[in-house]
Amino acid sequence: MRGALAGAMAVMLMAAGRMAFAADPVDDFGIPHVRFINDQIASAWSEAGLTPAKEATESEWCRRVHLDLIGRIPSVDELQAFVADKSPTKKADLVGRLLGDDYEDEYARHWTDVWTTVLIGRDVTNERVNRPGMRQYLRRAFSKNIPYDRFMEELVTATGANANRKDVDGFNGATNFLSGKMEEMGVENGVQATAKTAQIFLGTQVQCTQCHNHPFNKGKQNQFWELNAFFRQTRSLRRRDGTNDVQWVELIDEDFAGEGRNPEEAELYYELRNGLMKVAYPVFIDGTEVSKSGYLPATMADGTAYGVNRRKELAALIKTSPLFPAAIVNRMWGHFLGYGFTKPVDDFGDHNPPSHPELLDGLASRFREQSLDLKELARWIVLSQPYALSSRMTKANERDDPSLGEKPKFSHFYLRQLQAEQLYESLLTATQADKTARSEDAAKKKDAWMSQFVIAFGTDEGDDATTFNGSIPQALMMFNGDMIKEATSTGKGGFLDTVASSPMPNKAKIETLYLAALARKPAESEVTAANRMLAARRGDAIGALQDIWWAVLNSNEFIMNR
Repeated sequence: MRGALAGAMAVMLMAAGRMAFAADPVDDFGIPHVRFINDQIASAWSEAGLTPAKEATESEWCRRVHLDLIGRIPSVDELQAFVADKSPTKKADLVGRLLGDDYEDEYARHWTDVWTTVLIGRDVTNERVNRPGMRQYLRRAFSKNIPYDRFMEELVTATGANANRKDVDGFNGATNFLSGKMEEMGVENGVQATAKTAQIFLGTQVQCTQCHNHPFNKGKQNQFWELNAFFRQTRSLRRRDGTNDVQWVELIDEDFAGEGRNPEEAELYYELRNGLMKVAYPVFIDGTEVSKSGYLPATMADGTAYGVNRRKELAALIKTSPLFPAAIVNRMWGHFLGYGFTKPVDDFGDHNPPSHPELLDGLASRFREQSLDLKELARWIVLSQPYALSSRMTKANERDDPSLGEKPKFSHFYLRQLQAEQLYESLLTATQADKTARSEDAAKKKDAWMSQFVIAFGTDEGDDATTFNGSIPQALMMFNGDMIKEATSTGKGGFLDTVASSPMPNKAKIETLYLAALARKPAESEVTAANRMLAARRGDAIGALQDIWWAVLNSNEFIMNR
């Protein structure tokens, strides 16, 4: 803990005012899909009698878009270059750079973090999941920006080994999506795979119908087991070493004889609440049936083809479903705006109507027309008017508060806490530790740090959560390795030493710290408090700057996406 003056300054920072708002006119940057978003959102404001907030400052928007697109705050140089840019297309230009080749690695790293959590959670104890293998696949997918339908298909139909080992052939990192959700044997094979595939790629929660009809929506028990039937040709084989520890998992497809031992019509059975047994065959959620055969595709001696690969059929049906593009649009909107059009984002249905149905459907159709390009979808959203608004509520839009249960109207930017991964990367950037930290074992260090906060619930869906509460003292205490210790110390060549030993006047040094952490210059009251700290240190400039730095990093403002 730093001195009392530093603590007082941290408290003051929590209530500090921000820079004056920019008053730029609404701009769609010549992109029709951005204009469509703006028009739909403006219409909803008008109907609700809401006046949107003013535009966020340029520095606020710059910090926001760096966090959301590449998972970290901007460096001082990146921030100052953006603010100094006088081009009327500077926002579109910055988004283009962040989505382009110059930031390809950081973009892929960030979205690998996001989708690793979506696909396999944060729990590192599941022996059937190889996180490095999952991450390797995702890094490749996001570096290449593969179309979203191909991304889904590769995950849903994957076979092979889930770990990249010298002694293992057939590595396919995409298998990790299902390798931890399938049992080697057992009647309920693929229960987790069924639930998560429907949630992630169709925005539909079917897990509640595993044992009974859904009490609030149209979901029926038979629909769960008919969807589950698509996974019955799949097995997740644990490969062990001499100590019987699982070293890797092989995901394979094989003929399914059916629980009645008739592979021509390979059925499965499920039990109703009254004890009656029912039969299920593969039927998609829209009622589309596929072959009942449990045989994989093969050709008879006379050239006659028979059999079906059920997972490939499932992927083809997901591709053509209108829920498929809508589900990812909803998820991406929630990522960038804090709330999706439904809450939660993966629970479509009559029981949970979207807040902006025309906008959701329109973006979904445009996304499909755009070849399901995730970068383009991200571009439309971050260049839209609702994304550019200030997070400050006014009397004219204070009713727009989804935290109170209201449907979001997006009349102001919704404050939200950084994800733990964003905080990790932002601390690296703010302290310039990223210059040495992003090595081959960086992901392992991050996983080790994250693992301290993860709780596995042990549910049928493999749910987990994080106990990370976002406080910087907690984060700094938990950080592993000497890298952060050096970055936040006053050692020779470190960040604080570089700032303190520069020829800049004290005010400029203080500004540098604020820009590095908060993407803004300090208010006059904050400069006054910092100067008091310098005076109290009686000439120990680096010690005073260390106090100021500690206070800035401990402020609520640093841990918020605002």
